[in-house]
Amino acid sequence: MKSLRVLAILSTCSLGFVIFSRAQDGPNNSGTETVARKKKSTDTSSSSSSSTPAAATDSDQPKIPSQFKKEKETPPSAPSFSTDAVAVTVEVSVLDNRGHFIPKIPRDYFRIMEDNVPQKIATYSLGEAPMTICMLIEFSNRFQQVWGPTWRQTLTAAYSFAGSLRPDDNLAIVAYDLKPEMLSDFTTDRNQTADALQRLNFPGFSESNMFDALVDTAQRMENIEGRKAILLISTGIDTFSKLTFDKARRAIQEAGVPVYTFGLMQSLRDIMMASRINPGAEMDFLQADNQMRTFATESGGMSFFPHFYGEFGGIFQAISQAMRQQYVLTYTPSNQARDGKYRKIKVEIIDPKTNEPLRVVDEKNKPLKYSILAKSGYTAPRPVE
Repeated sequence: MKSLRVLAILSTCSLGFVIFSRAQDGPNNSGTETVARKKKSTDTSSSSSSSTPAAATDSDQPKIPSQFKKEKETPPSAPSFSTDAVAVTVEVSVLDNRGHFIPKIPRDYFRIMEDNVPQKIATYSLGEAPMTICMLIEFSNRFQQVWGPTWRQTLTAAYSFAGSLRPDDNLAIVAYDLKPEMLSDFTTDRNQTADALQRLNFPGFSESNMFDALVDTAQRMENIEGRKAILLISTGIDTFSKLTFDKARRAIQEAGVPVYTFGLMQSLRDIMMASRINPGAEMDFLQADNQMRTFATESGGMSFFPHFYGEFGGIFQAISQAMRQQYVLTYTPSNQARDGKYRKIKVEIIDPKTNEPLRVVDEKNKPLKYSILAKSGYTAPRPVE
């Protein structure tokens, strides 16, 4: 046994000596071929003697043209085209005094004024299209306590509007108090919409930052194609926004998304005024109404301030008609300066024979009042754009 132990010790020592001597030689620098490493060219004699054909070298492969050298590789005889013209698209709704869309207005009866300068209409189209609309809902603990009258009015309006949409309309739900929160993205799945509305149970903060939420939503929808709009269901009160009213107004004008406003608490305010409860708050609500009217008018939308639940159906029908049926006019501005300035737009309906405002009559040949809904302007691009 002792001899076996001595033999094992000697074997271990000899193995350690071999490992130590090899470690002193340093790492093996021969390496292995990888994808990143370029293969060295082999001798032709060795290649010919090999039984398998040699792989093609890098010089034999066709070169991939670089996108940075695209201009240099273009043949001199190839034609090239470029344009700096700015085209403006204006979506116009013409409604009678009952909120019904007035169809079949010829192209020549429209006149577009940009900064009081008439513009030539390039394209004209009319038709129905699916809506892409975001329902922006104020849901704060300031006025919408659980089971309160404003809480019930808010949910009734939200569910009623969602139920009035067509199957191909896209709807997103955003609720805001201190900050906006997207409850559901744009979808035609009404089950997702129902799940989003069911989250409107218990308000969180008492702040109501309407300016920030409205501008954030409008800027997110700025690049969406097709018929798009924002339905703002709100009291109009803003408590703690980072943006002021003037900055929010300018941002909404630049975004070009129509805003339809739905004012809350109108019947409660009537009761407050009649009973002389908190008369100072009425001035805040009047200012809030004016702010929502301004957002709607300047963006090409409409504003509604219902006093009764029975008005909800007619309001949502008017919004649907105003959005779904529109005249789409496109023109190239006479002022092509890229100065980044805001330019005012005014759309008129005229008699092309007299250039006077068009007189519209009903079936009984009586004058019919109508309103023209269109955005109030746009911001010209800057040179860097």
